[in-house]
Amino acid sequence: MNKNNLNKDQIDLGRVPKHVAIIMDGNGRWAKNHGQGRLFGHANGVESIRSVLQGCGEIGIKYLTIYAFSTENWNRPKSEIEGLMNLLVDTIASEVEELNKNGVRMSTVGDPSLLPLNCQESLERMQEITKDNDKIHLQIALNYSARWDIITTVKNISKDVKQGVLSAEEIDEKIINQYSCFSGIPDPELLIRTSGECRISNFMLWQLAYTELYFTEVLWPDFRKDHLFEAIINYQSRERRFGKISEQLEE
Repeated sequence: MNKNNLNKDQIDLGRVPKHVAIIMDGNGRWAKNHGQGRLFGHANGVESIRSVLQGCGEIGIKYLTIYAFSTENWNRPKSEIEGLMNLLVDTIASEVEELNKNGVRMSTVGDPSLLPLNCQESLERMQEITKDNDKIHLQIALNYSARWDIITTVKNISKDVKQGVLSAEEIDEKIINQYSCFSGIPDPELLIRTSGECRISNFMLWQLAYTELYFTEVLWPDFRKDHLFEAIINYQSRERRFGKISEQLEE
C-alpha cells in the first residue's frame, strides 16, 4: 500500500472538516531552490491546487478557500504582479472546463475592482460557468485581507443602521457573518499554512476564531493531496472544546 492510500485509510470520513482554508506559501523559495524566478514557483503551484482539490473530493471536504493574492501583495515588484495576473487568466482558461465537469463551484472573495480588466472578465466567466456545481466550493481570495473585510463589513452595517434597515441593538455575530464577504459559508475548521511560516498574515481573522491551525515545512509547489491527508489526520487527533472542558464533551 502506498503512502497516499495509507494516509487516506486513517481518516475518519465522518469527522472530515467541511471547510479547509490554505495559505499557499513558499513559491518564491521553491523557485529559488530550482534556480528559477519567482513566477516559476507560482506556475508550479497550480499543480498543488489540482491535487488538493482531488483530495478534497475523495474525502468529502465541501469548501476550500485558498489565499492567492492579498491587499499587501500590491507592494511586490510590478513584473511579479503582472506575471501573477497573467498566470491567473491563463490558469482559469485552461482549467475551468475540467473543474466544471468535476462539480467544482468557483468564486472569489476580496475586492476585484483593482484587478486588471481581463482578470475580472475571466473571474466572472469562471463563476458563471460553475455557479450550479455543488461537489466542492473553491473560493479564491484575491485582493483580499481580513482587515479589509472587517472594515467593509462595519461600513455596510453602519450604512444600513443609518438608513433604518438595521438597528444597532440587532448587531451580533450572526449579523456580522451575514455582512462579511464569507456570508453563507461555514467558518473553516482547519487552516493549513505551508513553508514553515507560523502566522496568519491578515487572513480570515474573524472566521478563524475557533479554527485549528496546521503548519508544515512543505513548500507550496511540493504540497500534494497526501500532505492534505496528513493535515486532516492531525486535525482529527485534536480535541475541539469551544471553551468547554474535556469532561463536558463526554456527557
